[in-house]
Amino acid sequence: MVDTASPVHQAARQAQFLDVINRDDAELRFQTALNLTPLGTETVSLAQALGRVLAEICIAEVDVPGFDRSSVDGFAIQAADSFGISEDQPAILKLNPEVLSPGIVPQCPVLKGTATPIATGGMVPRGADAVIMIEHTEFLAERDSIEIRGTAVPGQFIAFAGSDIARGETALRQGQELSSREIGILAAIGKASVLVYRRPKVAIFSTGNEIIPPGTPLTDGAIFDSNAAILAAAVTEAGGEPVPLGIVPDDELQMQDIMQQALQYDMVLLSGGTSKGAGDLSYRVVSRLSDPGVVAHGVALKPGKPICLAVTNGKGVVILPGFPTSAIFTFHEFVAPVIRALAGRPASQPHVIDATLPVRVHSERGRTEYLMVSLIHGDKGLIAYPMGKNSGSVTSFSYADGFLTIPQQTENVAANTPVSVQLIGQLEPADLVIIGSHCIGLDYLVGLLQQQGIRVKTMHVGSMGGLTAAKRGECDIAGIHLLDADSGVYNRPLLTPALSLLTGYQRMQGIVFREDDTRFVGKTVAEALATVLADPHCAMVNRNAGSGTRILIDQLLQHKQPTGYALQTRSHNAVATAIVQHRADWGVAIETVAQQYQLGFIPLQAEHYDFVVPNARLNRPAVQQFQALLQSDEVRDALAQLGFQQHETE
Repeated sequence: MVDTASPVHQAARQAQFLDVINRDDAELRFQTALNLTPLGTETVSLAQALGRVLAEICIAEVDVPGFDRSSVDGFAIQAADSFGISEDQPAILKLNPEVLSPGIVPQCPVLKGTATPIATGGMVPRGADAVIMIEHTEFLAERDSIEIRGTAVPGQFIAFAGSDIARGETALRQGQELSSREIGILAAIGKASVLVYRRPKVAIFSTGNEIIPPGTPLTDGAIFDSNAAILAAAVTEAGGEPVPLGIVPDDELQMQDIMQQALQYDMVLLSGGTSKGAGDLSYRVVSRLSDPGVVAHGVALKPGKPICLAVTNGKGVVILPGFPTSAIFTFHEFVAPVIRALAGRPASQPHVIDATLPVRVHSERGRTEYLMVSLIHGDKGLIAYPMGKNSGSVTSFSYADGFLTIPQQTENVAANTPVSVQLIGQLEPADLVIIGSHCIGLDYLVGLLQQQGIRVKTMHVGSMGGLTAAKRGECDIAGIHLLDADSGVYNRPLLTPALSLLTGYQRMQGIVFREDDTRFVGKTVAEALATVLADPHCAMVNRNAGSGTRILIDQLLQHKQPTGYALQTRSHNAVATAIVQHRADWGVAIETVAQQYQLGFIPLQAEHYDFVVPNARLNRPAVQQFQALLQSDEVRDALAQLGFQQHETE
């Protein structure tokens, strides 16, 4: 008898279940099995209509405006009374015995040689064919008249009835999304409610024993559920109504129960448990669906290969990958178009722009790769910088301006290759682009700039990457901390004649370790290094190549590679986290981060964190404002509180 619960049998089932197909085939199978017509209609009040889609043609049953009305404060007159006047021979018109404020129905016609005072929005009286502004008249109290000093033409300053919207005219068309502007039109023609397409209700739940809701204490190995929040917002953006069903642990019976509850809604989204791992249960539950059931499991794209698309009784059921970038990207590729169709919205049209890829990119052959990029304006056009984060990153999709497509059979894309980038949302031009090494002090400065209304884009690519970007004219400022081995001087020797240096601050680099680790407590730098090089069980966590800290580490180790040398992280915080979680025992980071994570610290040397600026960009207002912050006593004091001290230029 076969043990169907054994890991071996489950692995065999998974291997059979995953059948990787290309993106277009997956989309075709999914959409062919669905009915993509709108789900129905409902009537909502104007107060509830924002963002909804009209399900009817709105014909105006009234004229807008409903009467001839004045568009200025002045006097209703017959234009002919103003013809031929001059400074020497002004026209004098007798005032009629009424004042026409908005809402007053005229009782007295305007005859030749007369005028009626009228306010903006007032109803133009019979006989008047123009309004003259009050600034072009003078009141003659003793004669109860006005003197006209300007010529009027027929129709001047009169908004005629129906000139905005005429009775019987189509005010809005079926399928239009209602913004504040369209709602204003509906109100103007007297609509208190409107027929709209029903929003599809989309059930959302996350799976996994490690997933916990935001707001609860974070325990070892646990991850906050960011996918549910991201997907709920994305469903709303696409025109749907999210129905959060919470988090389901890795329990097949509980997952089966929540799936039955979710299927009462129009669509089901869950994330996680769709790969071929033995612990992934989501696909088992979804594989039991029929009519037709699973239509695609595994798509040859990156990110998002493990996606599972299913349909049952006309309802889409989608298992999105658990990693955030994979989940949200595949949502926009496969799910958002379906929600838009069910909500009566038209298909979105991609906005593609040309850019240049500044660095070489390696891609996996056999999968279409969607590379998230950040766009910046270089001296020779748009530059598309890869985000440099994997599908497990929450921020990769969120911070990206767009993505470029690398075909299945392409393994490498050379630096300086022209590329087409599909935008994600609107491209907002930045006032200031900062590329280089990350620093908490820089975060503080950027926050001050943003409070002043300056739009800042930052990219953390390491000191060498920032210096290279500045040389190529791809940024306004590069944050660097690079020690010149020959002179022993930071940053300045690396400048070219086309670059200038803004003096930043000092930050202390040192060896960080757990405070109770006796291998480091009370040791000098030399003693600590001797210990780690002699103990193969004492693991380090390294920094990425090209970073200023990595250069310092390599100088410190003198070509030796202790245990853990190959493990590279991209930030001081990542170093600290690895040590706190016992994945490593020591590393090099700045003192400020060591204090944040309550780690021990052996000082190595105070390094200079400075800012490189291309000379051509020195006079840009945002750069000038950044420089002013660096020179501010108040800002210097605040940086000192963060552990960063000022230094003098060399």
